[in-house]
Amino acid sequence: VRALEGDEALVEVLGVGCGRCHEPGGCGGHYLTQALCGAPTTYRAANPVGAQVGEEVLVGVPARAVLIGATLAYTLPVLVLLLGALAGMALGGDIGAMLGGGFGLASAWLFVRYKGRLVAGNPHFRPQILASGSTQHQ
Repeated sequence: VRALEGDEALVEVLGVGCGRCHEPGGCGGHYLTQALCGAPTTYRAANPVGAQVGEEVLVGVPARAVLIGATLAYTLPVLVLLLGALAGMALGGDIGAMLGGGFGLASAWLFVRYKGRLVAGNPHFRPQILASGSTQHQ
């Protein structure tokens, strides 16, 4: 926990992923995250357990938020891209498919941004501190 603001805490995430990156069968997603996000990331989380600055905490995200987020971020754009490409191909061949796919992808991106802003303030989608543990050095 880096700071407290009312009933919320600013939580710095030091490690990401499932923790199985170095084990056989792990996806290695940690390596991609390290390459794209060099600095630790800070998030705002509800603090119902009363964690204090400097404590290590366990943060959870509601399952519904993960499902909706994954659907919006991955499934919807791919689906709309393919539907746009198919519609474009029916209307204008290969060029139409490229334009339709691009239009579909741009539309999905705008929708995801809009929907993301709508749920940003919804407490049912917010991360929450589930438990606080030992104190770490700041």
